Amino acid sequence: MPTDLVIRPIRSSDLAAWRPLWDGYNAFYGRAGETALPEERTRILWERFFDEQVPMHALVAELDGQVVGLSHYLFHLSTTRPGGVCYLQDLFTAPALRGKGVGRALIEATAAAAKAQGSERLYWQTHETNATGRALYDRVAQHQGFIVYGRDV
Repeated sequence: MPTDLVIRPIRSSDLAAWRPLWDGYNAFYGRAGETALPEERTRILWERFFDEQVPMHALVAELDGQVVGLSHYLFHLSTTRPGGVCYLQDLFTAPALRGKGVGRALIEATAAAAKAQGSERLYWQTHETNATGRALYDRVAQHQGFIVYGRDV
């Protein structure tokens, strides 16, 4: 991991640096061009990071003054964990820096934020084809065998 890597909470002044990473994350999951998220959804997400009434948070990784990674996470209650849990919803590192420890540093910082909040568990999901991400995830967490289903309502 680069020694001058800084993981910090996102700031409103980070929008221009965050946006290409957010767009890259969405493109990775097939949300680009005709299938891109509506601009309104990105605007709402951005506003949520700075709304103290919303349990959604963001961290960025900064290297040499450049934002090179992001972590978006939220806290929620759990039926089995009285302290609640933390869901790491989005994690993305600039492609040129993959394998350099940025993703791991973001996961560890998210875990620290979860622990500080009183959460008992940090969890996330990824697509089965995300081999690069899964190689890291297998080193820092345990795949628990669950299969995720989703349905728009």
